[in-house]
Amino acid sequence: MPAALHPSAAAAVETIYRSHHGWLLGWFQRRLGNASQSADLAHDTFLRLMASRDVVALREPQAFLRTLAHGVVVNHWRRLDIERAWLDVLAAQPGPLAPSPEERALVLETLCQIDAMLDRLNPRARSAFLLSQLDGLTYAQIGRHLGVSERMVKKYMAQAMLQCLLLAQR
Repeated sequence: MPAALHPSAAAAVETIYRSHHGWLLGWFQRRLGNASQSADLAHDTFLRLMASRDVVALREPQAFLRTLAHGVVVNHWRRLDIERAWLDVLAAQPGPLAPSPEERALVLETLCQIDAMLDRLNPRARSAFLLSQLDGLTYAQIGRHLGVSERMVKKYMAQAMLQCLLLAQR
């Protein structure tokens, strides 16, 4: 939740909301075809607007909203992909081993956080981390696979571990 806005920023957000909310809903509706999801994502977009840089100084609020909205919709589709993959795993589980709805929600949220963490890494650091954690490769093997030194792999892994620590602190 964004911190309280300065009165001039609050007025700017209100003006942008009144001027562009309908357009933004239509933008999401064309992409999603679902009025309820469109309203939720428009709300998320305005929350991002409130948390963003100086809204008072925006010269092209609709263009900025479009940029924010694009990120919101990409995150939405990503979450749906993760959710589908998780549901596929659950469908393969025998009934008694299936997690409760609460456990499902927690796992899905954790998977989305891990996905976001991996997305913050540069591609080589992400590859090094996944090769280490999923494939069990040594740093030397990862270095050969990526065409970098073992020392560089250690740097990549340090970047990834930092992101893991930041994720664990949430």
